[in-house]
Amino acid sequence: MEVPLKFIAIDFETATPDFSSICQVGIAVFQEGQLTESWESLVNPEDYFDGMNVSIHGIDEDAVASSPKWPAIYDKIGSLLGDQIVVSHSSFDRAALLRASEKYQLPLVECRWLDTARVARRAWPEFAKTGYRLANVAKHLDISFRHHNACEDARAAGEILVRAMNVSGLSLDQWIDRIRKPIDPLTSLPITRDGNPNGPLYGETLVFTGSLSLPRREAADAASSAGCEVANSVTKHTTLLVVGDQDIRVLAGHEKSSKHRKAEELIAEGQRIRIVGESDFRHLVALQD
Repeated sequence: MEVPLKFIAIDFETATPDFSSICQVGIAVFQEGQLTESWESLVNPEDYFDGMNVSIHGIDEDAVASSPKWPAIYDKIGSLLGDQIVVSHSSFDRAALLRASEKYQLPLVECRWLDTARVARRAWPEFAKTGYRLANVAKHLDISFRHHNACEDARAAGEILVRAMNVSGLSLDQWIDRIRKPIDPLTSLPITRDGNPNGPLYGETLVFTGSLSLPRREAADAASSAGCEVANSVTKHTTLLVVGDQDIRVLAGHEKSSKHRKAEELIAEGQRIRIVGESDFRHLVALQD
């Protein structure tokens, strides 16, 4: 797998529940999958320190008394983050950067963001619904770090991303695309469509199953335009089952999807259902032109 040449991981600690009250920033630079540079600074937030926040990160008014204020380090942060892919664990840090910049009326740094909490939920099934906080994922992956130190948290987020790329085979750009899609693409919300009465396949009731190269919604739109009614489950009304090309090659019955097995059962009972691969389906719908 090709590892990206460079990405930047970042983390902030705040003095209060207000995201703009940044009191520490940590940045970790990764190149070719390795940590190559790190930078951190305490920040005077010009705000009070909430006891709950202090209990988490241990930073208080005395610690930041002689530290720079946000505008004094803004150029440094901008030089590191500008036009880069910036990684953080959850959207908290992205929001903190935005709020602090707004507070001091500074322009927002232009960069591309990638949330490693969302990456972890897709890379490791055990974190799909819960347990994907930074400390828990790091522990699972044997990543040692000092939690709630901004630079250490940034490094841990970067290492999580590198591990995710290694286990998934997805590149950095592919992960940016992947987090926009459902955690489990095969269990996303049902997609149904009515058929175009003028389409050449009008009267067919079609169901999709397996891994398609097309997004399901695009495939459903194409089928509908060609005249098919698109349903979510195989029933006595189904006439066409479209199976992902890789899935249709599976021979052992119980490795097939439940929809595929149900269709074969109905065929055995005399129902007329045609099972086709995705490539053949795409040729079918192309014939409407």
